[in-house]
Amino acid sequence: MSRLHTHSETHSVDRVGWLRAAVLGANDGIVSTASLIVGVAAAATSQADILIAGGAGLVAGAMSMAAGEYVSVSSQADSERADLEREKSELAAQPEFELAELAHIYVARGVKPDLAREVAAQLMAHDALGAHARDELGISEAMSARPLQAAATSAATFSVGAAVPLLTAIMVPQEQILGGVAAASLVSLALLGGVAAKAGRAKIGRATLRVTFWGAFAMGLTAAIGSLFGTAV
Repeated sequence: MSRLHTHSETHSVDRVGWLRAAVLGANDGIVSTASLIVGVAAAATSQADILIAGGAGLVAGAMSMAAGEYVSVSSQADSERADLEREKSELAAQPEFELAELAHIYVARGVKPDLAREVAAQLMAHDALGAHARDELGISEAMSARPLQAAATSAATFSVGAAVPLLTAIMVPQEQILGGVAAASLVSLALLGGVAAKAGRAKIGRATLRVTFWGAFAMGLTAAIGSLFGTAV
């Protein structure tokens, strides 16, 4: 006699909301703050000026990330709510049409017409709005917009990321700030890319190369600009 075994599964999509905000915040914190510090250091200013610029960049960047994520994800949440309200009205006004529409979606996915209609009818009897939200609108619990979560995650991870180049600038002598911050930031970016890829079950090498390349490019560009303005002054 065979026994039915059940097992739990975890998928990357379940954490896509906070993972995206976390990676974006930490990456931006490292790159923007490191680039700012490197650019100011290349202009041959004092260590105090460098630290003030880095600290101001950390605070301003964290607040900007939080505000930007909140506004962006709130707009997405507003759109989702509007779509759900519209769908709720259509279900109340045209239930047969909505049933046929849901069945057609399943037919397009390869289900036979009779079975598709039966499945659609059972799902709508259980949770009509949920079925249409998921299969017609593409809105699910795992993917739904959470503005406060995104804002808090972005601000926190930006601050953590920005702390890496800022602490490096505090600990090393002034003449080593440029090289030290660049090295520490690139190592941190590589680690971040690897951790994010592992959490999302993506290819680690590609993610690591991507973030370190753009981080190095940003720091190199700001260093060149800082050096140019420092020479001009």
